[in-house]
Order: sequence, then structure tokens, then C-alpha cells
Amino acid sequence: MSAIRDYFRKMKGGGAPPPRVSLGEMGWSFVGAFAGMGLVAWLNYNFLQGTGLILMLGSLGASAFLIFGAIKTPVAQPRNLVGGQVLSAIIGVAAYKICGGQPGLAAALAVAAATAAMLATRTAHPPGGATALIAVIGDEKIHGLGYFYAVMPVGAGVLILLVVALIINNIPKTRRYPEFWI
Repeated sequence: MSAIRDYFRKMKGGGAPPPRVSLGEMGWSFVGAFAGMGLVAWLNYNFLQGTGLILMLGSLGASAFLIFGAIKTPVAQPRNLVGGQVLSAIIGVAAYKICGGQPGLAAALAVAAATAAMLATRTAHPPGGATALIAVIGDEKIHGLGYFYAVMPVGAGVLILLVVALIINNIPKTRRYPEFWI
């Protein structure tokens, strides 16, 4: 009984909440996320319409949060952004192909394998789990891309966000990005 009580006690937490973010940090995070996702959207809607290609991907929004709003965290660094996203895209496509007729199994396999692979390669980037999942649950446009999904929209999208992050995050003297490359 004591072990069960101890188990549930851990769920109460015990640490302090994170500190408040300054208005300046919030402002630069807003500017960066707006510029990064704005550029991705502009390219998507002005150059890719009618080509069969896409650039807009939900998980890029989560990546934008990390690289503009949590720039010092390991999961926001370029190695993790690019490596985690592209690796997860490849794994998601593979899971879809392996389990094609069983989307529930493919979805679980994609996210679990992407998680393990990102941890094993030191490229943990939480939005990568969503990227792997999108490869499975996406529409025919996504499925039709096959492994090219890792190049476009994923690879191109994260590289666009990375370039914008390098520019915007280094404008104020109080910010520096990245903390590390490799």
C-alpha cells in the first residue's frame, strides 16, 4: 500500500513553476515566430499553390515556439530542430508504409520510434513526434510525397525557420542563438 501511495504522491510535483518571461523576451519571441511562420506561409501560398507540394505543417508551429520562445533549451538548438524533424519524418513515412492498412498501429509506431530515435541520436525535438504522426494521419497529398516528405515540407520548412531564427534571435543584445550547433 505504501508503494502505491508513494507512486501517486510523485504526481503532486514539487518543483517551482518557471519564472516569468519579460515583455522584451515575449516581444522578440512574437516577432520571430511571426516572421518565421509568415515566411513559410507566404512561400506556401504564393509559390506552391497548384504544384502538388506543401510547406505548411502543424508541427512547424511547435518548432517555431521552441526556436523563438525557448531559445536556450537543448531541444531548440539547430541540431535538434533539423535532425529531430527530418529523422522523425523519415520514421513516420516508414511506419506508414510498414503498417499501411492499420493506421492506429502505424501512428503509435511512428511516434514511439521517432521518440526513441531522437533520444538515441541526441536530436530530441518534441515537434518531431507530431511530424512522424502527420506522416501517418496526413491526407493523400502527404502520403503521395513518400520519403520526399522529409525534404519538403519538413526539411525546407525547418531550414527556413532556422535562418529566420538566426537573424531575429541575434538582433537584441540580450539574446543569442544558437547555444550550440552540433
